[in-house]
Amino acid sequence: MDDLSFENFKDEALKNTAVKKEYDALGPVFELRRKLIKLRTAKGVTQEQLARIMGTNKSNISRLESGENISYPTFKTISKYAAALGYKVDIEFRPV
Repeated sequence: MDDLSFENFKDEALKNTAVKKEYDALGPVFELRRKLIKLRTAKGVTQEQLARIMGTNKSNISRLESGENISYPTFKTISKYAAALGYKVDIEFRPV
């Protein structure tokens, strides 16, 4: 029996062009989530603390940061998250 690790599964799945297209399309969303988590943890703030600062529930912060749901947060939400940690959001456009 083959050892089916996550990486092996991922490599096999990405050979399918439809799967690869969807995976690539979601890349920016997951990169944003990684950046949000990095900002929060660098400040030493828990999800619960951040939720209190933002006037929301911890579950909303968890949902925003997790990969369980594919959702596209609004610019307003991202800006509010950043501001609660002492940052502002800049948008940059790069040629492809």
